[in-house]
Amino acid sequence: MVKYILKKIVYMIVTLWIILTATFFLMYTMPGDPTQASSKVLPEAVQENLKAKWGLDKPVTEQYVIYLKNLFQGNMGESYTTPGLTANTVIGERFPASLRLGIQAVVVGLVLGIILGVLAAFNRGKWIDFVTIFIAILGVSIPSFVFAALLQKYVAGGYFPIVGWSTSGMGIAGIFQYTALPTLSAAISGIATYSRYMRSSVLDVLGSDYILLAKSKGLSRFQIIRRHIMRNAITPIISIVAPQVAGIVTGSFVIERIFSVPGLGRYYVDSVNGRDYPMILATTLFFSMIFIVCMVGMDILYAIVDPRVRKSIIEGK
Repeated sequence: MVKYILKKIVYMIVTLWIILTATFFLMYTMPGDPTQASSKVLPEAVQENLKAKWGLDKPVTEQYVIYLKNLFQGNMGESYTTPGLTANTVIGERFPASLRLGIQAVVVGLVLGIILGVLAAFNRGKWIDFVTIFIAILGVSIPSFVFAALLQKYVAGGYFPIVGWSTSGMGIAGIFQYTALPTLSAAISGIATYSRYMRSSVLDVLGSDYILLAKSKGLSRFQIIRRHIMRNAITPIISIVAPQVAGIVTGSFVIERIFSVPGLGRYYVDSVNGRDYPMILATTLFFSMIFIVCMVGMDILYAIVDPRVRKSIIEGK
């Protein structure tokens, strides 16, 4: 098992290096450069001085080597558009908002999705089953940003603010007011996915022989769900939780922009528009690391939960 984990870590490092390298060289294929936005107001000599200060006058390969050296020292670069602002500072200040939005969306999506999936499976063909299927279809069909706009139009404006985010001085009620709609917007796809998978998985488990044996022993429905159904039905969910976690934490760019959430995703979009190369590289590498760590964690967790996977790993298959 230790060898398996070490191999996954090596793969993770290699993957991050490939992503960093590809992002670095692809940035320079974009038309223009970071001084382009100020080309109409700055003299050409000043632009050349800025390029020399930022090292943009050097060959791309040399810039790549310099960036790797700084990265190994823990320096992810300084913003071109905001001198003195480092990428480390931006990540430290803005990522907590993105992380909170992502965690809340995952928890809401997972809890509601599992509950709806279990209820739909135990009430197949009844109204709760049809409601769950309807929610799943809506969640898959409607993009999260469209759902966010609908919430802003028809729900926000009264108790729930249209834009804004919670601060440290707010109470529980204030935090709920400002985070409910962004969280629900980001969680809608998760609710649809988890409920659909959980419904199918529970229906498969309900037809197993050991469930019939448990019923014949006189176990209550709650005992059957807790002891037998959940453990076996939850296993397929694990394979989609990690991508959902990584996708929500790293992919809520539009949600953050719609609700003016001061997160890292919103800053990432601004960095791309402003051709702020150090910030683009830092945020891309940081988001990629989160995604890959989640995927590696999923593989390890899957091996822990499923004895068959663990056995195949130990046997080296």
